[in-house]
Amino acid sequence: MQRAIALFQCPDQTGLIARITALVAKLGGNIIAADQHTTAAQAGLFFMRLEFTFDPGRSPRPELESAFGRLAKEIGAQWQLHLAGVPGRAGILVSRQTHCLADVLHRVREGLLCMDIAWVAGNHEQARSLAGHYGVPFHLLPAEGKALQEAAILDLAKGTDFLVLARFMQILSAPFLKAYGRDIINIHHSFLPGFKGAKPYQQAWDRGVKVIGATAHFVTEDLDEGPIIEQRVQRVSHRDTPEDLKRKGRDLEQQALAEALLAYTEHRVFRHGVRTVVFD
Repeated sequence: MQRAIALFQCPDQTGLIARITALVAKLGGNIIAADQHTTAAQAGLFFMRLEFTFDPGRSPRPELESAFGRLAKEIGAQWQLHLAGVPGRAGILVSRQTHCLADVLHRVREGLLCMDIAWVAGNHEQARSLAGHYGVPFHLLPAEGKALQEAAILDLAKGTDFLVLARFMQILSAPFLKAYGRDIINIHHSFLPGFKGAKPYQQAWDRGVKVIGATAHFVTEDLDEGPIIEQRVQRVSHRDTPEDLKRKGRDLEQQALAEALLAYTEHRVFRHGVRTVVFD
C-alpha cells in the first residue's frame, strides 16, 4: 500500500466531501486523515486535504490522477495529488547570517523535514563551510550585478521544486519571479506587516514594542507582502537593547521558517489571494 495526499480548492457547493470521499472508496483507497475548511468572507471557498492509502496494483497513480482530474473538472476545482513522503527538491539562498540555514540543514539531516536540498547559494562566503559540513554544494553568486546574479540563480534552480530564502538579503526582481514560476518561501525578521524592509529589530526597538516576531511567507512581486504561512512571537521589555531583540529574534526566525517548511512539504498549505489556509 502507498500513501497519497489529494488537495482540492474550489467554490463551495453541496455534497463536495461526499463526492470526494466516495471517489477514494471507489478507487479502493482508505482515508486516514481529512481536513476541510470553507471560508465565509470570500463567497464560500472550499479547501480540502485528504490523506489516504491505496493499492498501486489495483489503482495505479495514472488512474488516480485521471479519476481525480475528472471530478475536479466537474466541481470546478484546482487540485493536486502527491505521494506522501516523497521529498521535494529545493535550493536555498543565504547571505551573511547562517542561523536559519543551519537549522534547516540539521532538520533535513535528522529526518525532521522531508526535503532534498540540491544546493546552497549565497552572495557572501559565510555559508560555504556550513553547507560543506552537511555535504551540500555551495555556490558563490556573482557580485557584478543583479542581472548576472539572478541569471546564475535561475541556472542553479533548474530542476528544483521550490526555493527557500534563509535570510537572503537581496530583493528578487519581478522578471526573476516570473521566469522561475514556482514557490519561493522567505523568512522575514519581523512580525509582518509591521516593520518591513531593512533593520526591523532597530525599528521595533525605536518604537518601543513589547512583542517581536518573525514571519515566513511566500515571495511575490510586492516586497514583504506575500501570503503568510507561519509567524512566531516573543515578549520583550524596555530593558532589551536592539542587540537583545536581534538575539531573541534569531530563534523566532528559525522556528517560523522550520514550521512553514514542515507545513509546505507536508502539503498542508493552500494559497488564495493574499491569504493562506494552513491545516494543522
